Amino acid sequence: MTTPPEIYSEKQDHSLDVGAIAAGIAAVQGTDGEIPWCSGHKSDPWDMVEAAMGLSIGGYPAAAERTYRWLIRCQNPDGSWYTSYRNGVPEDTTRDANLSAYIAVGIYQHYLITGNRSFLEWAWLAVRSAIDFALGLQSPHGEIYWAISPKGNIDRMALLTGSSSICMSIRCALAIARQIGRRQDAWEKGLARLAHAISEKPQRFNMTKSRYAMDWYYPVLCGVFAGQRARKRIDHLWKKFVIEGQGVRCVSDRPWITIAETAELSLALSAVGRRPLAQIVFSWIADKHYEDGMYWAGFTFPDMTVWPEDRLTWTSAVVLMAADALYELTPANRLFSHVFWGLQAQSSTTP
Repeated sequence: MTTPPEIYSEKQDHSLDVGAIAAGIAAVQGTDGEIPWCSGHKSDPWDMVEAAMGLSIGGYPAAAERTYRWLIRCQNPDGSWYTSYRNGVPEDTTRDANLSAYIAVGIYQHYLITGNRSFLEWAWLAVRSAIDFALGLQSPHGEIYWAISPKGNIDRMALLTGSSSICMSIRCALAIARQIGRRQDAWEKGLARLAHAISEKPQRFNMTKSRYAMDWYYPVLCGVFAGQRARKRIDHLWKKFVIEGQGVRCVSDRPWITIAETAELSLALSAVGRRPLAQIVFSWIADKHYEDGMYWAGFTFPDMTVWPEDRLTWTSAVVLMAADALYELTPANRLFSHVFWGLQAQSSTTP
């Protein structure tokens, strides 16, 4: 096992062009607010929220709000969204719990940046419906089934990355509820049961995804594992996924480093207070962008072929999110911080 080093050089300024990155995302956004992966491609609700979060960080709050308005217009009566859209038309009508719940994270981040409480009031019903939809798919054991098929059948598979992300979504939804004076005791209980399942019942989740880096760091990024347990999880699988000096493999047995996964690992390290290491990881990808500021999707190694060549809006957005955590670009810079959420003292979560 290779343990991440503990001594680093001073923080470096990588001259991140925040404005150019946000402008690149805004340029892909439709006039109605929809943000596809890149020009001419599909959109999905999770990545659209991610892109909107990048807009909020980059100084485009009105553009971010257009995206949230688009999402709320397209929300299904049960609180869900479809898995993908193209030019506003549903393409894959699977209803995914994680993709639907993530709007709570974007809405809360936007509030932290703008301080606009009326925005929370306006978005509340959509957030409430989305979280109720996700928790409606919670099993008696605590995990959340990942989706409802186009035919209306519940797929009783639970995904570790998605369930961890839902924990973060519920936490943000509860913060929104507190801010506007709403009580959601059932959400508190659902969050505790979900976190307990992730922490103590790994057999309840699809283990075939353990090849993917997100299954490694998402329980840390989203605050399910904190304190010493989070540190041990990061250190234990570091060598499996990290190529020193380059970034994070998307899949452990493939020679492909992705900018999004590397930025998210940096964000997870910041979340647990390992900022010097987070800065080093971020430095590996800081220059992996096109002339317009938009970031590569990824690259192969050792030949360093950029692949695919798409300028993905959500990839550039998560780079901005990692930079915000590292360099305090906005008042939302601590959104994923375990200290911010009071999670730094790790103990087993009881249902």
